[in-house]
Amino acid sequence: MSNLYGDYNQKIDYVFKVVLIGDSAVGKSQLLARFARNEFSVDSKATIGVEFQTKTLAIDNKTVKAQIWDTAGQERYRAVTSAYYRGAVGAMLVYDMTKRQSFDHMARWLEELRGHADKNIVIMLIGNKCDLTSLRAVPTEDAQEFAQRENLFFMETSALQSTNVETAFLTVLTEIYRIISKKTLTANDDLDPNGHSGLLKGTRIIVPSQEQTERKGGCCGS
Repeated sequence: MSNLYGDYNQKIDYVFKVVLIGDSAVGKSQLLARFARNEFSVDSKATIGVEFQTKTLAIDNKTVKAQIWDTAGQERYRAVTSAYYRGAVGAMLVYDMTKRQSFDHMARWLEELRGHADKNIVIMLIGNKCDLTSLRAVPTEDAQEFAQRENLFFMETSALQSTNVETAFLTVLTEIYRIISKKTLTANDDLDPNGHSGLLKGTRIIVPSQEQTERKGGCCGS
């Protein structure tokens, strides 16, 4: 994918803030490291507070800077990280497919996300560590059902083996771009004679359809 990454000398057309949320130790930082730097650390420590990394790429000949925020999942930091939902246009809701409890907590994380973020935020449900197939505790079908019910994208990933990591991030970023560019187009089409638009507030945005969220999304094509 030689044309995937943008030229750093180009002007940035869009900056998209995406937050990673979920319980501690589900692999959020590893997913970020794999996507942003193509790295994986076996000695990864728990993230304290919040950090973010950026990656510049090209979508539809536009230069997009993805600003990915790694939100600490430990309960005592949730009061700190809630502020970082603001301004996010995308979210990766991550659970560990070998830990049922981390999946069971998804509904609570989703509720918190929707309580703080824009209502049109693009959300991807991620079942991480799908390389550990013999330890699977969350059937793919359970996650698919939850994603369909909540109108989320869904994919299983392995940060260790780099399975579906880039695909997951690019799916979210491309959908954000589609929504934002469509919103801009709609606003431009409705300019008054003075060149002003009243559609920048309250413009209805079409969120991902059920057909889009019904994709299999299983690990390694399962």
